[in-house]
Amino acid sequence: MLTLAGVGLCIASAWPHDSPLVPRNGGLLVGNATWAWVYLAGEIAAFAAYLGALLLLRRAAVGLALVAVLAAAIQLAPLGAPLLISSDAWTYWDYGRIAGVHHANPYTQPPRDFSEDPAYPYIGGAYHGTTSVYGPLFTLGSEPVAVAADSSSDAAAWLFKSLAALAMLGTVALAALLARRRAFAAALVGWNPLLALHFAGGGHNDAWMALLVMSALALGASGRRQWAGAAWVAAIFVKWIAVVFLPLRALEARARGRRVGHLGFALAAVVVVAAASAQFGWHWLEAFGPLARNANKETQFALPHRLKELGVPREIALGLFAAAFALAYLWLVRQAWRGRARLGLAAGLLLCASPYLVPWYAVWALPVAATEDDPPAQWLAVAISAYLLRQRVPI
Repeated sequence: MLTLAGVGLCIASAWPHDSPLVPRNGGLLVGNATWAWVYLAGEIAAFAAYLGALLLLRRAAVGLALVAVLAAAIQLAPLGAPLLISSDAWTYWDYGRIAGVHHANPYTQPPRDFSEDPAYPYIGGAYHGTTSVYGPLFTLGSEPVAVAADSSSDAAAWLFKSLAALAMLGTVALAALLARRRAFAAALVGWNPLLALHFAGGGHNDAWMALLVMSALALGASGRRQWAGAAWVAAIFVKWIAVVFLPLRALEARARGRRVGHLGFALAAVVVVAAASAQFGWHWLEAFGPLARNANKETQFALPHRLKELGVPREIALGLFAAAFALAYLWLVRQAWRGRARLGLAAGLLLCASPYLVPWYAVWALPVAATEDDPPAQWLAVAISAYLLRQRVPI
């Protein structure tokens, strides 16, 4: 309940007219910094309660139903806030309108080509001249959402926030289903206030990818291997990062003699590629261009950037972390070859090495770590969440 109260304080701090927590004027976070400090205090208090609850759950049995109800309350509560911290949901709206309203191609025409569109004033300035960086399946899915929102920024924000919140509830449920300690797994994901504030609060599409990855794992565990293959394809075509998990899962399946859904994977890939190409031509492949440029950017909280702040040249800092991740991934490949795909640890180490790190990326690691009986992966994911609490808060 203390976590929920802390989330409530964060929500309340976003409503005053001068709060800097709601993106304005092209995604800028400007206003009275007092409200940002109130938000950060609520966020830290919520996370401290979350961490204490996890430690208690490690030692005591609690009913799954109680954990699930509280998880749902925490994950849904930020729907009562305006759009928080990031204007990404409005960027999805704009790209969706380019395709669904203007019948143009967001992979070849940037938002500035439609500067009269009602979504354009709301997106971040960095996206004005940038074609879509998102996977084609997400773009196809965002079209009807953008059309439904019409010209209303509030409707667009609420729709993407709601979809992200529902995806998080599904992710929590699947984590509990797959885990050996179901209540702990549900709390590990569902009680995390950082995820709640950036998905039900911010509407980020990483929740869609997380749900699809978890669906692939659940379908594979239940023997529906062809559908599992299709879910992997869907996850990858929403956000490419899911590719990191596939080699480890494939090697684990080989070691354990587990059959996999090659046909389902191939058919789903053909269907998605055909649908994307029919709508966007082959230009959707050009998303890798701006995606690669984004990957080369740095955020202040990225660990390579922290190393650069200590005086290490940028190229050396990036190279050291890239080499460290490559070596770690080879070790994880060896673990998978022996029958244990440690997906949560792979995602956590990738986040540590990434030069571009934002709070909502924590969902890459936490749900898969929750399903695995792998305490190092779980606590690394929690530590990353704690580290990212301050990130993007406009103080």
